[in-house]
Amino acid sequence: MRLPPFGPHRRSRAALVALCLVLAAGLGACAGRPGPETLSTVALNDHKPTRVETLFTVTTRGRAEPGTNVFNTSKTREPNYARFDVSIPPNHKPANIEWPKSGRKPDPKTDFAVVSQSALDRAALLQAVRTRDKAPPVVFVHGYNYNFQESLFRLAQLKTDSNLDGTPILFSWPSLAALPAYVADKEAATYSRDALANLLSDLTQERKGQVEVFAHSMGGWLTMEALRQLRLQGKGDVLNRLRVIMAAPDIDDDVFSAQLDIIGRMRTPITVLVAPDDRALRVSSFLGAGDRVGALDARNPQVAEAAKRYGVAIVDISSLQPTDVTNHNRFFDVKQLAMTLSKPAASATIGDAGAFVLDAAAQTVSSPFSLAARVLRQQ
Repeated sequence: MRLPPFGPHRRSRAALVALCLVLAAGLGACAGRPGPETLSTVALNDHKPTRVETLFTVTTRGRAEPGTNVFNTSKTREPNYARFDVSIPPNHKPANIEWPKSGRKPDPKTDFAVVSQSALDRAALLQAVRTRDKAPPVVFVHGYNYNFQESLFRLAQLKTDSNLDGTPILFSWPSLAALPAYVADKEAATYSRDALANLLSDLTQERKGQVEVFAHSMGGWLTMEALRQLRLQGKGDVLNRLRVIMAAPDIDDDVFSAQLDIIGRMRTPITVLVAPDDRALRVSSFLGAGDRVGALDARNPQVAEAAKRYGVAIVDISSLQPTDVTNHNRFFDVKQLAMTLSKPAASATIGDAGAFVLDAAAQTVSSPFSLAARVLRQQ
């Protein structure tokens, strides 16, 4: 899906400018980064939360201590499983995570807080999914530079803001959660592709309906690799049961085309949320020396033609208000993210593939999980 080539000098200069902007923003944001203490179980006492989200986790991170739910950056051969109940404070604002102030224990009255948790194994996770058969699993795959608690609480925020009915499952891979660790994170994501493929296979066997996958940034790379793995294993039945949405995928466009050559057309087209003004992906483009799928221009006729050829839906969401200076995290505000094809994704067909541009001013509330029916202006 390569765009018309740009001059290398212009492209490198733009990437370096973007790199400076993103690093400046990122370093400022890291000052109060949440540590594993935010995962400690807190007592509710007399507080009665109006909302508690039950989240399941599958991770290729190692446990800091056996039987505990503090996960580090080590890689495990077999995934670890857990359950968390996270209370949402009454002062919660959409797209935000209300973290406790630095050094302070979470307070359920003002902060996201873990109010109960347990370590699980694979059988216990699948049993939990089985008993919630009316709520389809929704797997969230986080991106680069995330620690475990950040990805867990981000899923809690997405769940509560979108009123998602499905059973939320975090797939967390061992990101080092450090700005300079881009290459190491790419290796850690690649390491985890078998575990994600196995999870998706397990979930489709536990249910009759679809399993939804929502991946962000480098998590999109990991998701595509897992889909490719499933196709090479002859598990087309698993692929037919998946609905995949990727926000700002950090994937080289030529690599994406090669992955799609193996995966082939899926029964429900992969939906790709893009924004040409994504500054974080400009940095990735500079580091990887290739255009990123998440920054494709849906107005470009070559992109539209390629999307139809491969059977994917590329949706430009750059009309949505950004949630930070990188323009990389627009999906955080799911009440702003009102988008999809001209009919629900659950009944989408290959004919819905193509490139689209979201007119945010004409849309109503939706979420990246349900993808309610809204009309986009096809290019």
